[in-house]
Amino acid sequence: MTVQDDELFAQARAWLAEDRDPDTRAELAALLEAAEATDGTAVRPQARLAERFAGTLQFGTAGLRGELGAGPMRMNRSVVVRAAAGLARYLVAEGAATAPAENPGLVVIGYDARHKSADFARDTAAVMVGAGLRAALLPGPLPTPVLAFAIRHLGAVAGVMVTASHNPPRDNGYKVYLGDGAQIVPPADTGIAARIASVGSLAEVPLVEDGGEVLGEELVEAYLARALTVVDPGSPRELRIVHTALHGVGGELVGDAFVRAGFPEPVPVTEQAAPDPDFPTVAFPNPEEPGAMDLAYATARAAAVSGGPVDLVLANDPDADRCAVAVPDAQAPDGWRMLHGDEVGALLAEHLVRKGVSGTFAESIVSSTLLGKLAAAAGLPHTETLTGFKWISRAPGLRYGYEEALGYCVDPDGVRDKDGVTAALLIAELAAELRQKGSTLTDLLDDLAVRHGLHATDQLSVRVSDLSLIAAGMRRLRTDPPRALAGLTVTAADDLSTGSAGLPPTDGLRYQLSGTSAARVIVRPSGTEPKLKCYLEVVVPVAELAELPAARTKAGEVLARLKTDIASAADI
Repeated sequence: MTVQDDELFAQARAWLAEDRDPDTRAELAALLEAAEATDGTAVRPQARLAERFAGTLQFGTAGLRGELGAGPMRMNRSVVVRAAAGLARYLVAEGAATAPAENPGLVVIGYDARHKSADFARDTAAVMVGAGLRAALLPGPLPTPVLAFAIRHLGAVAGVMVTASHNPPRDNGYKVYLGDGAQIVPPADTGIAARIASVGSLAEVPLVEDGGEVLGEELVEAYLARALTVVDPGSPRELRIVHTALHGVGGELVGDAFVRAGFPEPVPVTEQAAPDPDFPTVAFPNPEEPGAMDLAYATARAAAVSGGPVDLVLANDPDADRCAVAVPDAQAPDGWRMLHGDEVGALLAEHLVRKGVSGTFAESIVSSTLLGKLAAAAGLPHTETLTGFKWISRAPGLRYGYEEALGYCVDPDGVRDKDGVTAALLIAELAAELRQKGSTLTDLLDDLAVRHGLHATDQLSVRVSDLSLIAAGMRRLRTDPPRALAGLTVTAADDLSTGSAGLPPTDGLRYQLSGTSAARVIVRPSGTEPKLKCYLEVVVPVAELAELPAARTKAGEVLARLKTDIASAADI
C-alpha cells in the first residue's frame, strides 16, 4: 500500500462519515473495502475509488450535472447539500432575505422524475430553511418550465431545478435561477461557486427537515392558464397529433394543455408516456438522438390506420423544456421527418410575425441566420447571444428566442426560459391554421426559402469518453486553422474565446465561408455533455419553388463535405 493509497482511503472514509444517503454509503463502503483488500498488484479497485475522488464536480452557469454515485466527482446528496449551502450563503450575502421582491427570501425548488431528484429537492429545501431563507417545493415531479414560471409568478428571489434534462439515465443535475426567472450567468456562477468552496464539514450545515412548504396544484393551474394565452381563442384547432414524453414528466401536463386549449387530445406514445427514470425504450432520452422517435412514428402509423391521418408528431425531452416536431414525409423511411430545430425556430418566428407581435427576436450564435432575415423583413430588432437560454433570456426587449437544440421561448413574460409546452401549443396552432388553408408546415418552409434563400443546417456531434480529446481538437483548430472547407474559402475565422461582436468570451471557433454558396461553421465543446459540437449552415439562393429540389441537393452535398472536412481538421 502506497502513501497515495493511504491518502485516498482517508478521503473516502471522511466522505463516508458525512454521507446521509444509505445507497451511496453502501456503494462507497463496498468500493473502499475492495480497494483496501488488494495487495497492490490489482490496481482496478483503487482506480475505481480514485476516480470518485479525483476532484469535485464544478459549479458553473449550467449549475451541476454528472453521473449519480458516491464521492465528490458524482451527483449525490452530499454534493447537493454542499451546493445548496453555498447557494444559500450567496443569496444571504446578496441580501436575498430582505430583497425588495414580492416574496423576500423565497427559493422555489422543482424536480423531475430521475433517480434521486426528489431527495435532492428535499435536501435543498432543508438547507435553505436552515440558512434562514424560505423554501417552496413544487407539488410533484414537473417540467422545468413550471419551475421557471413559478419563480416569476411567486416573486421568488431564486429557484432550483433538479434535472439532467435529456442526459443518459445515470445522470442528474442541479440548475439555478435567480429572481428574474432566468438561469444564472457570470459573475453569479463564480460567486456561488466560491461560496460552495467555502463550505466546510457538512455536519456544520444547518438542516431543517420538512421545513419547506409544498406548493399546491394551484401553481400548476396558474402555469396552464398562462400557457394557454400563447394561442388565440378563435384560431383553428382541427389537428391530429401524436405526442411522446420520452419517459419524462411532460406527458400529463402537455395532454392537459392541449385539451384545455381546445385541441383534440394528443394520441400518447403509451410505452413512453409515464415517467420512468431508467428510460427503457431509448438509448438516450433526447429526440435528436437516432432511434429516439421510432416509437412515436410507429404510434402515428398505427393511429392513422385506426382513426385517420396524423398531422403532427410532437416530442418533449424528459424535463419538457424542449420540443421536437415531425411532419409526414412519404420519402422518409418511417414516413415521418423530424424538423431541424432551426426549421421549427423559423416557423414559430414567422407565426409570431403574422400575429403582429413586437419586441426583439433573439437566438444563439449557433442557430440559423434565417431568423435575422425574418426579423429584418418584419422591422423587428434581432440579436445574437452566446449559446444557452441563460443568455437568450437576457436579450433586451425579448419577445421571442430560440436555439437550434429544440429550445424555444415564445412567452418570455411568463417563462423566461425555453418551454416545450408552450412551443408545442404554438406550433400546433400554426399547423392547424395552415391545414385549414390546405397547406402544411413544409409548404411554409418552402415559401420562406424562396423569400430568403434556402438555409440548410446540420450538426456534427462527437461524443467522447476522454474529455482531453475535445481540448486537443480545439487546440488543433486554433494552431492550424483550416483555409478551406467543403471547397469553400474560409473568409473569416473568429476565435470566440477573445470575445466577438459584443459577445462575452466563450470557448468556440467560427468560420465564414464563401464560394459557390455561402456557409458558416461554429465549433464548440458542449456545456452539458462530453461532446464536441460543430454547427453547420449553408445558404443557397432560390428564386422560385421549382429550384428548391436542386438547391436542397446542393446544400446537402456541401453539408456532408463540411462534416468530413471539419472532423478531419479537428482530428477527432
